[in-house]
This record gives sequence, C-alpha cells and structure tokens, in this order.
Amino acid sequence: MKIAIYTLGCKVNQYETQAMEQALRSRGHEVVAFSEAADAYMVNSCSVTAVSDQKSRQALHKIRREHPKAVLALCGCYAQTHPGDVENLDVDLISGTGDRRGFITLLEQAVEDRRRIIAIDRAFDRREFEILPAGGLENRTRAMLKVEDGCVNFCSYCIIPYARGPVRSLPPEQAAEQAEKLAAAGYREIVLTGIEISSWGRDLNKGLDLTDLIETVCRAAPGVRIRLGSLEPRTVTEDFCRRCAALPELCPQFHLSLQSGCDETLRRMNRKYDTARYLECVELLNRYFDRPALTTDLITGFPEETEDEFDKTLAFIRKCGFAKMHIFPYSIRPGTPAAKMRQLPKAVKTARAEQAAAAAAEMRAAYLRGCVGQIYPVLFEQPRKGRYLGHAPNYMEVLAEGADLHNTVKNVRITGTDGEVLLGGLTED
Repeated sequence: MKIAIYTLGCKVNQYETQAMEQALRSRGHEVVAFSEAADAYMVNSCSVTAVSDQKSRQALHKIRREHPKAVLALCGCYAQTHPGDVENLDVDLISGTGDRRGFITLLEQAVEDRRRIIAIDRAFDRREFEILPAGGLENRTRAMLKVEDGCVNFCSYCIIPYARGPVRSLPPEQAAEQAEKLAAAGYREIVLTGIEISSWGRDLNKGLDLTDLIETVCRAAPGVRIRLGSLEPRTVTEDFCRRCAALPELCPQFHLSLQSGCDETLRRMNRKYDTARYLECVELLNRYFDRPALTTDLITGFPEETEDEFDKTLAFIRKCGFAKMHIFPYSIRPGTPAAKMRQLPKAVKTARAEQAAAAAAEMRAAYLRGCVGQIYPVLFEQPRKGRYLGHAPNYMEVLAEGADLHNTVKNVRITGTDGEVLLGGLTED
C-alpha cells in the first residue's frame, strides 16, 4: 500500500515516524509525500499545548475532506492523552504513544478489513523500552538515536508524563550497537534524543547515568560527532563536565532547560532546581568547554508571574549569555495544575515574550561575533545561495564557498556573520 505520514511535535515524534517509515518499507509498502494520493494517511500527533491538539484535528479533518476513501490513522500524544475526544473523530485507526511496530500491523489490518480499530494502552503501565531502528531521512547527514522514553518530573504546566508514562531506557549495549550501525551507514553526527534524557538509566538498576551512556556511544562510533538533546540542570555536575570534556566526539552545545529565571516562578512550575543551581551549571560548562553554545527554552507570562518576577528572569538570562533561546508565551494545557492558576492576559504574555526575544537576539549576536576568527570543523549538509551550509560543533550554522560538500567535514575559518549565520572559507589549518 501507499502511506503518507504527517508528524507534529518534538524530535522524539520525528524519530518514531522515521522508524515507522523504515518498518513500512521493510514490509513492502511505499511511503509517499503527504500531498500525494495514498491508501492510508497517518497523523503522528503532539499534545504539548491545546494548540497542538487543534493542529492534529485540523490535519485529520483536511485529510478526510480531500481523501474520503482513504484509511485515516492517528497515533501519538494527542490520542494518548485525549482518547475520549479522538474517538469522536472520523478516524479509522486510533493508537497512542506505545508499540509502534504493532501500530503498523494494525494499519495493515485497517486497510485490508476497512473496520475501525481503537488500541490505546495505559501509559503508566509501561515498563519496557521499545527498541526501534535508528536513522535519518534520505540524504541526511545527522541521525537521531532515541535512548529514553517517559518522564516523571510532573512540571505543573506539562501533560507529557501522562502521554509517555514512566522512564524507560535503551540498554547501553543496544545503544552502542545502533550507534555502530549509524556510523557504518555513513552518518557523521548522532543526536541522542528522548523525552527526558537526563533520566536515562534510572530504571536499569545498574548504577549507570547519562554520562556513562555518552561515553559508551562515543566509544562505539569513533570519529562520529555526538550531540545531546535537552538536559535538565541536575545532569550538569563537575563529574559530568570533566568526563564529557575528555570526549573529542561530543559537541560543545548544551540545551539546558530553564523555563524561568525567577525562583518564585520555578516553584510554581514545579521545576526541580533554582536559579543558583542553574547558574552553577552554566559556570561549570563554561569552565570545562571552550566557548560552549548554551541554549535554552523560556516560558513568559506563566500564571501569576508578576512584573518583578519577569524582571528577574530578564536579568538572569542576560547573566547566562545564551547562544540561542526558544521563547514561548505560556499556553494553557488543560488537565495540568497550571491551568487552574490565575492566568495573565494574552497581551502581557506576548509583550514579555517580545522583551525576552530582544534580549535573546542581543546575546545570540554577541555569541556569533565571538566566533569570528575561530576555525571550526563544519559538517556540510546542503547548498544554499551559491554556497554550502553546514553546522559547527557548537551547532551554529556556517556558510562557506564550495561544491559537492554534502556529508563531509571541513575546517572553516570564520570571517564574519550576517547576524544569523556564520560566514567563512575552507582552510587546511
């Protein structure tokens, strides 16, 4: 059969879609673009915000209108967290966030039998990590390796623990095996991803943590760059920094989740750190790595956030000197404790997001200026504007003169920046 897949949400969703694409092709099916005619259409949904839910519904309605005879399938976080809502939609197959291989079998059955199938398990009953094939899309230079699923942090604004269940970890020997395969397939960079990779290993009962996993993967794929997904501040200790700094394969870019730079707001968010601990992480990373790129997420206008609290956040992010920030005005996620707190007007949330974005732009410009004169090994990915685009180890985009550079690593001397991208020329240094 022909199947088209539409994916919303995070890198884990993207990873799982790629794994399902591989499974479909191995069973003789053809994966086509979402704009093409197909026998079945699948939406891999997100539920991080109410807007994400709406986007999933809109995609399903659009497909049903345009392809009324096709089988329509829904999986992912929206289906897992809102089973009652999705059962009222005109969808042929509904599954959640578990058993992706089983989902493919159910999809085949739905196409053959033309009968409705609903298969949603209880996320909190899951105990085993579902091992899926790692990889990237065609012509990609970078592959994702999912090493963890689930979260038990229960931040007051987040529904993901209910969508994904408890922490489950990819065993280290399986992580090494998949990393070896990705290296053999020609990938030059591997991104370790998961719902909350800082919790990797806690369910294995072997005394292992994320640092042990990073060392294992680096040993398994020598010469391949290893990049980390989002980290919780508790991960960044002196031991973590010392051991990671000794790994030449590890990229010096750390996405250290913040959400707020005010202790009072962090407490309402039910985050497990304060600004003093976070700043300690920043200082440790800057001490052990040469100009690491520190990136983060920030929520503005969280329920009950005062002007004074927001001012503290602005001052704190400037103190950290982030290379890049993802900034979101708070969005109500029904079913979470934060949804019951006193909400701020939309205009306030938006205005604070704009203020934070202006500060973030200043910090990014300063970080890029600091890269000028440096020489970076750049992994080139695609042509752009008559040049070739790639990423430095710090994940800054680099444009350089050259042709046929796809999936090669070349040293580039940085000569300038246009404010968003670093500019430079190939060098033998």
